[in-house]
Amino acid sequence: MTFLTKKFSASVAQTPSSKGQGDAAEDQALQHLQQQGLKLLQRNYRTPGRGGGEIDLIMAEPDGTLVFVEVRKRASASHGGAAASVGPLKQRRIIFAAHHYLMRNPGALPPCRFDVVGVEAGQVQWLRAAFMAQ
Repeated sequence: MTFLTKKFSASVAQTPSSKGQGDAAEDQALQHLQQQGLKLLQRNYRTPGRGGGEIDLIMAEPDGTLVFVEVRKRASASHGGAAASVGPLKQRRIIFAAHHYLMRNPGALPPCRFDVVGVEAGQVQWLRAAFMAQ
């Protein structure tokens, strides 16, 4: 029984946590977007309080367009893939957080866009204008 417990504990300790896997996917997405010429403005922007929203990456295009990026990691595309997992509720939360971010930065509003970066099986898929603010 001790052998089985030790073997199980060792395998669990080697498995990266969901948070660790998500952070690694964000790192990969960030690197990809920067290679495409985007500049990081903020990472993991959260609105205060409960029930708010979070934006994984806030980036700027060279032309000044503000890009709010949701990063999704999936092991495979068998259930619609990473991008398909950004449903209406998640979109509303991201849009809410984007409004909050924009209100904190007075001045003329730049053009804005909501992108999704999916990381599946080590591959990065960047979907520009994946959804619109309603």
